[in-house]
Amino acid sequence: MAAQLTHLPGRPVLVFDGDCGFCTTSARFLHRWVVRDGSMSVAPWQFLALETLGLTADQCRAAVQWVGEDGQIASGHFAVAAALRAGHSVWRPVGVLLVAPGFSWLAARLYTWVAAHRDVLPGGTPACRMDNPTRPI
Repeated sequence: MAAQLTHLPGRPVLVFDGDCGFCTTSARFLHRWVVRDGSMSVAPWQFLALETLGLTADQCRAAVQWVGEDGQIASGHFAVAAALRAGHSVWRPVGVLLVAPGFSWLAARLYTWVAAHRDVLPGGTPACRMDNPTRPI
């Protein structure tokens, strides 16, 4: 494993699975199009000191994680929504919609489906499978 990155206090971070090609592709898209002003970090959990963020490897393997400026943690579609709301203003309405009553349940189901099928989505590889026995524990 490479050297650990440290989280800058007061700066939110979206934590993703760096071993997954689909997750990495998605994180690159987010970093390029949503994080326009450097107001947040997007980083693979494998290179972070998770304990300083209040996260565990199991949490990070299960879903994308958001750690806000105040240390508040969100997972799955809530994490994606938080990142979109914190990013470029054009994406903020999408982030609000993802957690709005009547839409949040749909976003949760879509997130769960994408996570379960990330190995066959663009950028995904067989190593991305959630049930892959060769994935690091």
